[in-house]
Amino acid sequence: MENYIDIPQTVRQGEELNLENLKRFLDTEIPDLQGEIQIAQFPSGFSNLTYLLRIGEKEYVLRRPPFGANIKSAHDMSREYRILCSIAPAYPKVPKPLLYTDDTSIIGAEFYMMERVKGVILRQKPPQDLLLTPEIMQAISIAVIDNLADIHLIDIQKYQLAHLGKPEGYVKRQVEGWVERYRKAETDHIITMNDTAEWLLANTPSADNAPTLIHNDYKYDNVVLNPKRLNEIVAVLDWEMATIGDPLMDLGTTLGYWAEQGDPEVLKGFSLTCLAGNLNRTQVVERYAERTGRNSRDLLEKIVFYYAFGCFKIGVIVQQIYARYKKGFTQDKRFANLIYLVHACGQCADKAIKTGKIST
Repeated sequence: MENYIDIPQTVRQGEELNLENLKRFLDTEIPDLQGEIQIAQFPSGFSNLTYLLRIGEKEYVLRRPPFGANIKSAHDMSREYRILCSIAPAYPKVPKPLLYTDDTSIIGAEFYMMERVKGVILRQKPPQDLLLTPEIMQAISIAVIDNLADIHLIDIQKYQLAHLGKPEGYVKRQVEGWVERYRKAETDHIITMNDTAEWLLANTPSADNAPTLIHNDYKYDNVVLNPKRLNEIVAVLDWEMATIGDPLMDLGTTLGYWAEQGDPEVLKGFSLTCLAGNLNRTQVVERYAERTGRNSRDLLEKIVFYYAFGCFKIGVIVQQIYARYKKGFTQDKRFANLIYLVHACGQCADKAIKTGKIST
């Protein structure tokens, strides 16, 4: 099963870390470290950069903002570190946070380090030789949605998590904020994205649902699975956008990532949820309702807004990355065709709005 574990690769050109500075810093922060630092980079993901540090027999993960990023709220390492520290007592499936520094003289940006959690991560392509039968995919998809529901059921008062966000008016702020971000990052005129933006602004619910802890980027490739029992989740990664807010906005984002067979090809290429056996988006909502005790019929009637928002938000995130690539801030060739993914996000949102359905 070791072959199925997420494997880091050589650090991409232009994204190297200052090894000498880092070693000097870690010698003072973690005095018992012995051995030279070996650095590799996890190749997937399009936002914050993630590196594997091997020091002797120990392994750590380092996270830093992408080069050329100037969107502080989306790449706030101190906030992500504080979130991990805060929610660990309430939700043990987070990597153990180790240290954070805002000293940009070390590697050129703030960063934090955490323990490495080994396991299977289902990215765009399944690990080589890993047989994902319909039965296995169904079990995984159920486990992933049940786990999202479990996060939303955490008692934020009991675990004193309310300080992580400002839930009052959360949905309105999110819609207006993501529309503004899109307009600032826009490089191509995409009618469906612009139409969706206007529809979201005009159809924002007047009241939010009861606030919960929300991950805000919950999808297959942010979930770590037990290699020996794939329907067991051992960790959830990338809490950079987590907050306290409307849980249906979180569910909507997950649905936006949840590709089905009838979706655009470029969208299916980014998610294994389109494999046979997975719940479809409607079934995801029904399962979530069952797990959280919500009325499934009522939830299905409301969910189009949240799904459309999820598609739009993902489109904006991708658009921001594509805009950085167009400006030359990154040489990562994966970004060259991201504009087609923005088109697909707009297409899915527009279709749901016009049909009133979230499944193809």
